[in-house]
Amino acid sequence: MPYLFTSESVSEGHPDKVADQISDAILDEFLRQDPSSKVACETLVTTGLVVVAGEVKSKAYVDVQGVAREVIRRIGYTKAEYKFEAESCGILSALHEQSPDINQGVERQNPEDQGAGDQGMMFGYATRETDNYMPLALDLSHRLLRELSAIRKEGRQMTYLRPDAKSQVTIRYSDDNTPEAIDTIVVSTQHDDFDASEETMLRRISDDVKGILIPRVKAQLSAEVQQLFTDEITYHINPTGKFVIGGPHGDSGLTGRKIIVDTYGGKGAHGGGAFSGKDSSKVDRSAAYAARHIAKNLVAAGVADQVLVQVAYAIGVAKPVGLYVTTYGTTKAVGSNGQQLTDGQIGEKVQELFDMRPYAIVQRFGLQNPIFGETAAYGHMGRESQTKRVTLPNGETREVETFTWEKLDYVDQIKQAFNL
Repeated sequence: MPYLFTSESVSEGHPDKVADQISDAILDEFLRQDPSSKVACETLVTTGLVVVAGEVKSKAYVDVQGVAREVIRRIGYTKAEYKFEAESCGILSALHEQSPDINQGVERQNPEDQGAGDQGMMFGYATRETDNYMPLALDLSHRLLRELSAIRKEGRQMTYLRPDAKSQVTIRYSDDNTPEAIDTIVVSTQHDDFDASEETMLRRISDDVKGILIPRVKAQLSAEVQQLFTDEITYHINPTGKFVIGGPHGDSGLTGRKIIVDTYGGKGAHGGGAFSGKDSSKVDRSAAYAARHIAKNLVAAGVADQVLVQVAYAIGVAKPVGLYVTTYGTTKAVGSNGQQLTDGQIGEKVQELFDMRPYAIVQRFGLQNPIFGETAAYGHMGRESQTKRVTLPNGETREVETFTWEKLDYVDQIKQAFNL
């Protein structure tokens, strides 16, 4: 029997995402100056106020106010009527030294013996249903808001848009777990106050979403996915009505409160740890990226149609305490005896192929580089790996690579290991 599955996303102007972006921008600035920095940075945003708190071990000095104001300015909170504005909001910093009790469990005389920064389990997921191996509902939700932001910043259409927005997409799947159609699209966007009735205002926003936003998103998609956009889609556009008050003035925002938006939209699993504001010694972040890398490369290599990878650590211990793989019964891998491999056998091969010690993960993905600001809105997974130029404290510049965990650089090794 067909079933429905739903995922949501939030824009860069959503208060929780404002907090995430400030935390990751501060982390990046510490790493730019001192790649060995240990950072756990939390941010609270509310009407006219930013509060930054956390623990740091670093040789760097970071202008927290300057970094936070630049993030807020870039997002688009630049008008006094938003009640949260880059130049005038108050910014309080309560960063302090990292506990030596925690640090002694992480740093070792031999860097390769670096222990995990915390206990816990992390998950990575991948599916064949999209080109970027992400769940379709979440991928479309992100695309809607990235394009809505692009329209806002271009300033030529939908000129009433403000930074805060949310989206939600419901996909109808067939019995064999294949997307059949888009059932429902929800878009709620903050906007200027219209000099018109609420009914006229809502009609214009609805017409613009369907006539401007949706065609721009469809144009980015494969022909196969475009066919899922039918005339039978149910649209809910600003369903509560007027949405002038938004952003940190409408709701307070906190770092780490959108972890499902950050990962797989409710598909697969999430261990519970947030990402933003944490350096890569915290396996909540680095091991989740490594698990995604494994899952994506397994699916791309043809081992299975979808894969979930779990890895777990004890604080201060380098080697994971466990690694688990499930293919949801979609495995294509066959052993030397001609029989289909079990998930347990796949997991054993994964442990042989991938070094999951924290030090190895950091080196594999270049996670001491200042590459985390890009992750803090529109998802940490399913993004394209790109290079950016970073200016170092001595004035020199160098290129660093973002979203390195999205690279399909282990496909050949996996095919060889699984005889594919």
